[in-house]
Amino acid sequence: MARTMDPLGKKIFKGVLVDELVGIFVAYFLFKKMNTSQDFRQTMSKKFPFLLEVYYKSIEHSGMYGIREQDQEKWLNSKT
Repeated sequence: MARTMDPLGKKIFKGVLVDELVGIFVAYFLFKKMNTSQDFRQTMSKKFPFLLEVYYKSIEHSGMYGIREQDQEKWLNSKT
């Protein structure tokens, strides 16, 4: 005996699925942009520092070190 979802259940399921897909694409876009643009990382450090920290932790976890230090050095030198 196969049960089918009621129309409201289908709408909710589709909505959750669409939200998940949008979230994945946004996360991918932000990571790619932060990974390729030091200026964008500087903007993120001013507006959303917690997201930049997640970026730094994820690349350090993958074995890439020194990005944070390079950014801080460039930003410090640009202020003077």
